[in-house]
Amino acid sequence: MYGVKYQQEITAKEYNVGIQENIRKIVNGNHADPFSLLGMHLVSEDGSKHVEVRAFLPEAKAAWVVDDRNMSLYPMENSYRFDFFIAKMSSPSPFPYHIRIIKYDDTEEEFRDPYSFLPVLTDFDLHLIGEGTHYKKYEKLGAHVTEINGVSGVHFAVWAPNASNVSVIGSMNNWDRRRHPMRLLVDSGIWELFIPGLGSGEVYKFFIKSRYNNFEAEKSDPYAFFFEHRPKSASVVHDINTYSWNDAGWISGRQKRNWHESPVAIYEVHLGSWMRVPEDENRFLTYSELADTLIPYVKEMGYTHIELLPVCEHPLDASWGYQTIGYFAPTSRHGTPEEFMSFIDQCHQHGIGVILDWAPAHFPKDGHGLGFFDGTCLYEHEDPKKGEHRDWGTLIFNYGRNEVRNFLISNALFWLEKYHIDGLRVDAVASMLYLDYSREEGDWIPNKYGGRENLEAIDFIKQFNEVTHGYFPGILTIAEESTAWPSVTKPVYLGGLGFDMKWNMGWMNDMLDYVTKDPLYRKYHQNNLTFGLLYAFSENFVLVLSHDEVVHEKRSMLNKMPGDTWQKFANLRLFYGYMYGHPGKKLLFMGGEFGQWDEWNFDHSLDWHLTQYRQHNRLQKYMQDLNRLYTSEPAFFDMDYDWQGFEWIDFRDTDNCIVSFIRRSKDPADHIVVVCNFTPVPKDAYRVGVPEEVYYREILNSDSREYWGGNLGNQGGLQSAAIPWHGQPCSMEIVVPPLAVVFFKPSR
Repeated sequence: MYGVKYQQEITAKEYNVGIQENIRKIVNGNHADPFSLLGMHLVSEDGSKHVEVRAFLPEAKAAWVVDDRNMSLYPMENSYRFDFFIAKMSSPSPFPYHIRIIKYDDTEEEFRDPYSFLPVLTDFDLHLIGEGTHYKKYEKLGAHVTEINGVSGVHFAVWAPNASNVSVIGSMNNWDRRRHPMRLLVDSGIWELFIPGLGSGEVYKFFIKSRYNNFEAEKSDPYAFFFEHRPKSASVVHDINTYSWNDAGWISGRQKRNWHESPVAIYEVHLGSWMRVPEDENRFLTYSELADTLIPYVKEMGYTHIELLPVCEHPLDASWGYQTIGYFAPTSRHGTPEEFMSFIDQCHQHGIGVILDWAPAHFPKDGHGLGFFDGTCLYEHEDPKKGEHRDWGTLIFNYGRNEVRNFLISNALFWLEKYHIDGLRVDAVASMLYLDYSREEGDWIPNKYGGRENLEAIDFIKQFNEVTHGYFPGILTIAEESTAWPSVTKPVYLGGLGFDMKWNMGWMNDMLDYVTKDPLYRKYHQNNLTFGLLYAFSENFVLVLSHDEVVHEKRSMLNKMPGDTWQKFANLRLFYGYMYGHPGKKLLFMGGEFGQWDEWNFDHSLDWHLTQYRQHNRLQKYMQDLNRLYTSEPAFFDMDYDWQGFEWIDFRDTDNCIVSFIRRSKDPADHIVVVCNFTPVPKDAYRVGVPEEVYYREILNSDSREYWGGNLGNQGGLQSAAIPWHGQPCSMEIVVPPLAVVFFKPSR
């Protein structure tokens, strides 16, 4: 139950000299081994033995040791002043005890002595942490509400191998670094302390004094489960194991799901600006309020997933969450961890998956964060040529260090296990893969073979993908990777990086370059429209129109479109329709679905008032119908990553800027014909080749009056004829509306 130290035979003089020196170190907050002085000790002094209990109690004017066996009291003497109390007892053996004090305000308090407990972390824990394979490291480091031998309290542990001493500071000790110095577990670099009597809600940090250059800092807990509301930066003790989940059916089904052959329509959301409460000082919605509003909206709109910009705790709103401080904590801006769990739980109960943006590529330099953690570059590289992103003003993780890799992989597993997250979209993968990413010549260090590939980061990414999929089959890992790095979405055992999917940044750039041009000039840029199909099946792509495309003076999706107001809406409906017909999963950032005019601003709500106007709510209705068509037609998704699922009908009609193609499903009889007109000129009796002589229903027309279009179309469908055209055995003459996409499906 308790830890007792034995002191070797010494003289009274040696005892007095030694203990006074140690007391000074405690009082000055400089003791590297507090357990060697504090707590209960067996002392052999001048041939006689006794038990003594020592405690530093600056808040006490009187103190006693209480024998738990019979409640006997032993007065503690402030022998050496400095508020350092010692009780010497003639007992020949140690015994369980607690301490009673009278404070200077004459109130009384009783508590267990933190220095009477043995270490909590085992040698096996320390071995796994050291080799980087303790994948549930978040259960060992940080602050954990626990019970040891019937005594409840909080166990604190932190990795700071280059510290000379570390203390827990916080609300429990008036932020006095002298009160709760921690024990170093030899050779592991981990400091720990169990403080009895504490529980959830305690506010704390770690005070770290380095062995080097007199560095001192108050650091937030890297493994904290909760944080104070910004701009405060302290960690908060929180027991995250109390929530009762109700999504067992979803989790079971997810394990069996092949997402490559399933519809994936992602609604990308920044929780701080999706919707606010303007009448209440423009405050954020809580997680509970978001569950009541965002989830029904996403369900109604027909999306399959919500992707959240990082909700991990971050100090600066303007970073959108990508400069993370609390990797294990959902931001307190919107509520508690349990409320965030409930939000995810309700998503699952409504059949909606949740993808979390995850930022293992870099972290901010804030003084209370990971940077220069123990007076050394512990989490980052020391050389700024490897350890700093100059563009972003952030630090780069040292992926070659076992403990750092373990920190990140255990963090990924943490969100998948404790919060039931369905996928992780990994931010800035390109910056991880290349040592010369966004660097000038001479400002980067080649790898051991002289190349620019970051071998340590590559190994980390592969390990991350193998471990997460091993523990949680059915989850998704998605790379934001903007280069031509090969096999990003191939399995590790086949030489790939192991991601399930990859953002198709090339398609996005080509398409935005094309659709933002005046239709008069589009015929000269047909290659932008069709080039993506040359590599569409080289990776498992997600077609993305993300937050990055509607900020920094890039204009909103609607405002990018050329022409007058009607043409802007028509162009945008056409663009979205082409995107949904094109091979690849889909992602659209919030606001794009109803035609936000202004760029995204993280600091205020989307312009929901626009949906009262017909052109905006009709675009919203179009996106709703487009999602429902996409998720209900296997031809759009079950061979998404197979070249046999796509066939061009015609991409050569550059003068008219009309392209047509076929999407196929695994069922040979099932296919959909897609025809797109990228000019404002309607085409009557436009002949299109089709595979069969059958009646083709017009299942969606972006020019419909329902969507604020001109209502040109094909009266619900038409019969094809056995007239070969475009290399197809049959064809039909259709009306192609201006700036529109039309979908046809055979009706048998």
